[in-house]
This record gives sequence, structure tokens and C-alpha cells, in this order.
Amino acid sequence: MKSPICELLGIEFPLIAFTHCRDVVCEVSKAGGMGVLGAAGFGPEQLEIELKWIDEHIDGKPYGVDLIVPTTMANQDESASPEEVRAMVPDEHKNFAAGILARHNIDTQDIYENVGGGGGGFLGENRAANILDVVFAHPIKLVANALGVPPRYMLELGKKHGVPVAALVGAKHHAVKQAEAGVDILVVAGTEAGGHCGEVSTMVLVPEVADAVKKYPNVSVLAAGGIVTGRQMAAAMAMGAHGVWTGSVWLTTTESETSPVIKEKLLSAASNQTVRSKSRTGKYSRQVRSPWTDAWELEDSPEPLPMPLQSLVSEPALGKVIRLAEGGHQGAKQLATYWVGQGVGLMNESLSSKQVVYEFMEDFLDATERLKSFVDE
Repeated sequence: MKSPICELLGIEFPLIAFTHCRDVVCEVSKAGGMGVLGAAGFGPEQLEIELKWIDEHIDGKPYGVDLIVPTTMANQDESASPEEVRAMVPDEHKNFAAGILARHNIDTQDIYENVGGGGGGFLGENRAANILDVVFAHPIKLVANALGVPPRYMLELGKKHGVPVAALVGAKHHAVKQAEAGVDILVVAGTEAGGHCGEVSTMVLVPEVADAVKKYPNVSVLAAGGIVTGRQMAAAMAMGAHGVWTGSVWLTTTESETSPVIKEKLLSAASNQTVRSKSRTGKYSRQVRSPWTDAWELEDSPEPLPMPLQSLVSEPALGKVIRLAEGGHQGAKQLATYWVGQGVGLMNESLSSKQVVYEFMEDFLDATERLKSFVDE
């Protein structure tokens, strides 16, 4: 295709796949798109293992890495020790979370034993620098940052290594700020997106941002948010995007590392069964609705803590929920939740990652032919 993003990234089809699964990264890239490994949660040693494996299995095709270096969060400068970070979490929040599990017949005595005090996958200044050293030691073709303007050293390393730097945005003024900072690719994520998202719909946000950054001709726009089909991709590109950034659609692929319990839940979920909540990370993120998310919306619930402290409440609890759910615990199955966009209602069967790419291509071509028929004489 002739999209600027294809030329920039060296890919055949402007479909970017964000995933935590290295197998999906490889399969998407080998099928003509680009896989991007979500590195949140990996330490330097494990990330080195993951990227080395990708290098050995991706047949030289381009791939990227996505990090979460928030602009604002507690302990941003990492001056507090893990023990001090854990001490910032009030007992009120841990007791509230434990109460949700207890009402679903889950033993809560050991939930918060041996809990780490890190950033829950969110990187402060020092950890981000260490991770970037690992990332740029590999032949990546894209590096992305979520939750704010990328750190200056990420932008500098990108320029030094000739690697485009992407950033996620959920509002027009954020997009302009990112373009001014020197970001190469804007991932314009509407509120339909899974994970962290804003309030404006993809249908409105994409053309709004495309117009706002016209004066930055070297900045590419990728649409994101609820996009799980080629026809949606065609619509986004008609609105000014150069391609799409997708995440949710890869959760139910056959290669995905997603828990079988979550896969089953996502494949049967309707588009209105997701909720935008602070209950998981402390910032708004969209996830499949469950009694866990419902409980945090009640009047007597505590206000979610700032990032990354809320993750120190939610992740130990939800980690135990998933382990029990996979063993058949009915209460845990009800509580189980995961990040997913509103496009989940269109995700009705588990396909291979390669098959998903090919279906995107076919659906995209069908949509463009349909549009063309409206204007052909």
C-alpha cells in the first residue's frame, strides 16, 4: 500500500498490532503488518529474553516495542523504596478489595503477602532508562510510549538509531503537544479503546487530530479505539489516518497468552459489556465489566489511588482471581476481568493471528470497493 506509515515502518499493510505475546508479534509482522510488544511488566532481563526470541523467529520482519512511562504518577523519580511505595497504600483500599473477593467465596488471607513495590509495569525515570537500553540493543523499527509525552531520552535515542517514536493520545491538545515535542507517530485512541483511554470517540477524535497536526507534515496518524475489522480501518483512513493501531482483537487469537477464562469471556461479550474505570490502575482504562469493576463504582467505595498505587491493590487481588478461575472456581470466574475495547462485540471466534491480518486485508478491500461504487458512474 502507498500509506506513509508503510514507507516509514517498512511494512506492507498499515495494521499495527499491540500485544503482550511475542508469538503474536511475529505472526502479524510476517503476515505484512507490524507486531508491537507491550513491554509493561517486563524487567530488563526478561525483556532481553523476549526480544532475543522475537529476533530469532520473526524472519527479519520489522517489529516494535511499547512502554508505559507516565508523565505523572506517584514516585515518578523512583526516590521511594519498594517498601516505602507499599506503605503508601492505605489498608482501606486493600480491605475493600479483599471484601469483593470474600463475597465471591475467595480466601483473602494471602492476597497482599509478598507483594512487590514496583510500578506495576509503569516505569519511572531510572527503570525507563534501563529498559530503553535493552530495547535499543535490538533491531526494532518502532518504539512507543503511553500516558504522556515520551521522555526526552526516548526521543533522542529514536533519532540516534533512526527509529520512529510513537505516542498515544486521547485528545486534540495532547496530539499537538506530542507533535511539538518531536513525536513521529500519533496513536489517536478514542474512548472505545481497551486499556487507558479518554472520553472522545474515535469517529470524532481521528479527523479532529488529523486536522490539528496538518502543519506537522512529518507526523503520521494511526487510528485506535474499537477497531477490529478492515472496514473500520478503511473508515479511519478515510478520516485522515495513515493506518490503525489495534490491541483487543489479538487477545482472542489462538497464539495469544490471554487466560482461557478471559478468552471465553471476551468471545461471548457484547460491545456494551465494557466499562471505563480507574479501579485497575488509578487512571481511566476500559475493561470487561464484572462484579469487581461494579464494586468500585458504588457510593461507599474508596476513591481509586493514583498510579501506580492502585495497581498494588488490584493486581494481587485479580491475579488470585485468575488463578482460581482457571481452576474452575465459580466466584472467581464471575470476578475475572481484563482490558478490552468496545470492539469486543465483533470478536466472536478465535482465529490465528495470521488469519486476523488476512481478514483485515480482505475486509479493507471490500470496504474500499464499496466506497468506490458510490462515486463511480
